[in-house]
Amino acid sequence: MTDTSASPVVPALPPSIVNCAVYDRGGRKRDIGLEEISDVLADPDGGFVWVGVYEPDEATMDKLQEEFCLHDLAVEDARKAHQRPKLEGYGNSLFLAAHTAQVVDERIRYGETQAFLGARYLITVRHGASLSYAPARQRVEREPELLHLGPAYGLYAVLDYIVDNYQPIVQSYQDTLGMLERDIFSDTYRRSVVRRLYDLKRELTLMRVAVAPLQDVLAQLMRAPVALVSDEVKLYLRDVNDHALRVNETIDTLRDMLGTALSVNLSMVTLAQGETVKRLGAWAALLAAPTLMTSWYGMNFDGMPEVHSRYGYGLLIVAVVGVCAGLYALFKRARWL
Repeated sequence: MTDTSASPVVPALPPSIVNCAVYDRGGRKRDIGLEEISDVLADPDGGFVWVGVYEPDEATMDKLQEEFCLHDLAVEDARKAHQRPKLEGYGNSLFLAAHTAQVVDERIRYGETQAFLGARYLITVRHGASLSYAPARQRVEREPELLHLGPAYGLYAVLDYIVDNYQPIVQSYQDTLGMLERDIFSDTYRRSVVRRLYDLKRELTLMRVAVAPLQDVLAQLMRAPVALVSDEVKLYLRDVNDHALRVNETIDTLRDMLGTALSVNLSMVTLAQGETVKRLGAWAALLAAPTLMTSWYGMNFDGMPEVHSRYGYGLLIVAVVGVCAGLYALFKRARWL
């Protein structure tokens, strides 16, 4: 007998909607359309809704605002996507903005993620260079026993994913600095080393601007009302804050080391130039002594005692060699040669 049961039809979603699903109290997921969101939220036992959005257009944001009753100011911030990391409250919901980082063509590219958190919904809006949060959703779905903590646990998974993506970038810069430190003390000066040191310091400074304010956001989130963020979820957020703190401390340490490396490189170049100047000065002195002594013979007058002396030229040659040898020994002892 043929099974004629139809599989659930996946609702059609706008291109900018990456994920739109409802999670019941048992952790089971069901994909829904935008039109169903308000109906799910109206049902007290309907679970919570998680919507993932990437660079939405005006129509999509208007629809989300209508379904979730989002505040106008929060929606305006999500549309502009040029926000500093922050956490703001709008009645019974929170609006969070965080910066993301991604390595593209060996350079760090920055994006933004805005999140709307309510008692029964979570909306994540990504802009610019930002990896998909599919791994974070899959991680949450593998832990259905924790989904009863609500959308705040989903927000924790997203923030943890953002901070975890910082760590390999910082580690790669730490390895690069180690290689550049060996080049600093090489005998050959290379302009590319200085340029690379400067680029690293600039990139780390920009990254610190993205990471450091996130600690304040997490601290404020841990003080959020229990109705939105339970005490159990705050324990997880504290762990994310600890990771962000370690990343920020590593960035500060690397920036200090890069500043020191730049200073050491400048000192090494100055010392090398000083050694070169000393050698040139020593050779100039060695050449100046015989030049001075032999130049007397270019003078057009007869009152020079060595002109009429039988051994004048020989004595002059001996004197020149003696003076040059003495100067050479003196400069050698002073390590100018």
